[in-house]
Amino acid sequence: MNAESNERIPIPSQIAWDAAGLVPAIVQDAETGDVLMMAWMDEPALRNTIATGFTHFYSRSRKRSWKKGESSGHVQRVESIAVDCDADVLLIKARQEGGACHEGYRSCFFRLVKPDGSLEIQGTPVFDPEAVYKP
Repeated sequence: MNAESNERIPIPSQIAWDAAGLVPAIVQDAETGDVLMMAWMDEPALRNTIATGFTHFYSRSRKRSWKKGESSGHVQRVESIAVDCDADVLLIKARQEGGACHEGYRSCFFRLVKPDGSLEIQGTPVFDPEAVYKP
């Protein structure tokens, strides 16, 4: 779908975009309830998500919108999008194919903070990032 036709996709006017025109989006596994990732959305990313049924986000480092899984094939099929009470965070329930994390894990939240301040890795990778993200 091209950007011109996506401009007609309605989005809630109540969304409180930040000064950079972004809103945080938390992606939750629709089946397990596990939090998979957090990323930023701009208006085009939200419109593309609604239009296609696949998550799209805005990369602050690359300064462009992108489709989750565009290079890895690990897409997220959207089941629902909710807005929090302040309208400044989105919660997307999705069905994840493969891993959500670019480090190879199903969830980006695979490290737990221990009482001593160290990090403990939970779980095992579901894919090899070096094989997926070839230079």
